[in-house]
Amino acid sequence: MVGVAGVLLVVLAASFTFVYASTGSQLRSQIDRSIHDSALQLRSAIVQRRARSAISVLASAQSYAHSQPYRDSSVLLFVVVPGLGSTSNHPELFGSTREDHEPEQARTQERAQGRLLERPASGYSTRQAPDTGPLRVFETSFRVDGHLAYVGAGEPLATIDHAQEVVRHSFEVAGAAGLVLALLAAYLVGSRVAAPIRRSADVAARIDAGDLTPRIHLPATASSELQVMAEALNHMLDRLAAAFAAQREFIADASHELRTPLTVLRGQIEVMSGGDRADGSLSAAELERVRRLMEAELARLTRLVDDLLVLAQSERADFLHPTPFRLDELVTELWDGLSLIAERDFQIGPLEPLTLSADPDRLAQALRNLARNAIAHTEAPNGLVRIEVSRRGPSTVRITVRDDGPGIPRELRGRVFERFYRTDEARTRRSGGAGLGLAIVRAVAEAHHGSVRVLDEPGRGAALAIDLPL
Repeated sequence: MVGVAGVLLVVLAASFTFVYASTGSQLRSQIDRSIHDSALQLRSAIVQRRARSAISVLASAQSYAHSQPYRDSSVLLFVVVPGLGSTSNHPELFGSTREDHEPEQARTQERAQGRLLERPASGYSTRQAPDTGPLRVFETSFRVDGHLAYVGAGEPLATIDHAQEVVRHSFEVAGAAGLVLALLAAYLVGSRVAAPIRRSADVAARIDAGDLTPRIHLPATASSELQVMAEALNHMLDRLAAAFAAQREFIADASHELRTPLTVLRGQIEVMSGGDRADGSLSAAELERVRRLMEAELARLTRLVDDLLVLAQSERADFLHPTPFRLDELVTELWDGLSLIAERDFQIGPLEPLTLSADPDRLAQALRNLARNAIAHTEAPNGLVRIEVSRRGPSTVRITVRDDGPGIPRELRGRVFERFYRTDEARTRRSGGAGLGLAIVRAVAEAHHGSVRVLDEPGRGAALAIDLPL
C-alpha cells in the first residue's frame, strides 16, 4: 500500500509539473502572438489614416483606441510619442485620469507606474501596471514628421496565474480522488492476491508442525500463476507424504527383518551359556550346531545390511560410476560364474554385441539378483534360468531373465519390486530372503534412467526384463 501510494504521488507530481509549466508556456505564447498582432494592426491603422504629424498620430491612435475599448478580456492598445504624450484605450494605466476616492499615496504610486509605461522599449517586455499587476507588452516604432512614435499592445499576465491556479486546484482534487481510489483498488487487489498466499502460509505452518495432510485449495477465480504454484506445492506434499510413509514402512520392515536373526542369535547364545548338562557344558555336536546356526544368521544379517546400504546409496548422485563396456561379454561371464554355485539349467539366449555406457558392477549386481530370484523359484537340477539381450528400438536395450518356475500372478506383478515384498508368504525367510533383491534391481535400473518390469509369458514361468537406454 505504501509503495503504491508513493509511486502514484511521484506520477502525479511529475504530471502536475509538466501540465503546470506547459499551461503557462502555452498561454504566454498565445499572449505574445496576440499583442504582437494587435500592435502591428494599430500601426497599420495609423499609417492608413495618413497621419503627417506627431499630433495627428496621437489623434488617429486615440480614435482607433476608442473604437476598441479596454476590458479585462481585451488587449491594451497605446501609442507613445516621446516629448508629446501618449494615448490609450485604458488611460487610467498611464495616470491620465484620477479617481478621487483613492488615497493620495495610491494615486501617486499609480502615476509613477503609468510614467514607467510611457517609457518606450521596443520588443517584448513585462511591466508592472496599476491595478492589473504584471503586464506583457510588445512595442514597435515608426517615424513621422521627424518624430519617433511607439505603438504597443499588452495583456495582463493574471490570466496565466488564474489558469495555473485552476490546473493546480484540479490536480489537487483529481490527485486526492485518484490516490484514494488507487489505494482502495490496491487494497482490494492485494487482498485478493494475498488471500491464497495466506492460505498457503497457513498450510506451510501446519506442515512445519508435522501435519502432512492439509492441501492448498484455491478458488476458480485465482490467477493461473497461483493455480500453478498451488498444484506444484500439492504435488510436492503428496510426494513428501508418500516418501515419509514409505520411510516409516521401510523402517518397520527393516526392524522386523532384523529382529528374527537377532532373536535366533540371542537364543543360541543362551543355549551356549546354559547347555543341557548339569555342569552347563555342551557337547561338541551341539556346539557345532549352534555355530552353524549363528553363522547362518550372521550371514543373513550381513546380506540384509548390505542390501539396505545399496538401497540407501541408490538415492545418491555418486551411486553409479558409468564406463563403456561390452554387455554381451558381461552377461556371458556372469552366467558362467552362476552355473558354479547352483544346480540349474543355465542358458544364454541371443546376445547382440552391444557396447553400453553404464556401471558394470551395479548392473552385474542387478542381474545376479534376477538370477537368484529365478534360482529360488525353480527346482534343482534342471530348473531353467535363461538370459537374453536384444534391442528395443534404436535407443533401448532389453535384458530378460526367464525361468520355468510357478510364475508371478498378474495381480501381484506391480508389487514384486517393492522393498520387503514376497509373492509367497508361505516361503520361509531363510529360503525366501528379505525381499530386497528385486527392489535393488529396480533401484539400479532407475539410476540408469531405465525401468524393470514383469513380462507376460504364456505357460509357466516368469520373465523379468530390464530396459536401459543405449
